[in-house]
Amino acid sequence: MMARLITCGLMFMVSHTDIDASELHAFLSSQKTILVDVRNDDEVARGVIEGAMHLPMAVIPHMGKLLCEHNETALIFYCHSGIRSAQAAAFIASMDRDNVYNLRGGILAWANAGYTFVLKAG
Repeated sequence: MMARLITCGLMFMVSHTDIDASELHAFLSSQKTILVDVRNDDEVARGVIEGAMHLPMAVIPHMGKLLCEHNETALIFYCHSGIRSAQAAAFIASMDRDNVYNLRGGILAWANAGYTFVLKAG
């Protein structure tokens, strides 16, 4: 079941939805999504979730406007354990972007659920 996460910042309230690995798998197989891996280069070298685009956490603030386009498409962030991706999701949600999700537990949860990885393209 999806859990709604409300994060209070000093200046604003933001909202995104945490999903687990099985919910992400269902998203990827049933609807158009934008999947963003916010891990560092050395982490993604070990493998990514198929279809993910790699945008290291440091570039997320610079990509905010672009990531807010296509509001109707699910925008899903993940990292190693779900902490950095939750921060990225909260940041983008604070820009009035709807359909923002975070993979709770990150790629560790994905692996523990038995799902596979691919090598990063390029």
